Amino acid sequence: MCALLAAPLVLHAQREKLPPDDYDFVTKKWPQAKVSNTGIRYIVEVKGSGPLLVPGDKIMVNYSGSLLNGKVFDRNWDPKKPFIFRVNRGEVIVGWDQILQLMRPGDKWLVIVPPELAYGRRGNPPAIPSYSTLVFEMEVLGIKKDG
Repeated sequence: MCALLAAPLVLHAQREKLPPDDYDFVTKKWPQAKVSNTGIRYIVEVKGSGPLLVPGDKIMVNYSGSLLNGKVFDRNWDPKKPFIFRVNRGEVIVGWDQILQLMRPGDKWLVIVPPELAYGRRGNPPAIPSYSTLVFEMEVLGIKKDG
């Protein structure tokens, strides 16, 4: 009987991907954040339109990436020279490939990526330490047609 009562707590603990200290910080700073089924937290700041992005779409994105302490480690926020890549082709961190499939052209989201869906144990020295939770401001400018 005790095992049945404890099951929901165990299942919740298995799904949570943020380290405990990061979890406390994130839930206090962004209590309104939704959680994807893979453990990425996000806040829709501007709602786009059109179809959801799908694997293989070549998309144009503006973004700013920072650590939880606010230190920016990467930024590309130029509508004339957006970051262009294909969704779910391993060109970006796993967390991006996952969350982008919930987004549409025109969406602007704040996205909080747990370490295991970012750079994990290895980090990306010197800018990103190991086991870092990353925060991105992301704007999908559109889908780029080849040709």
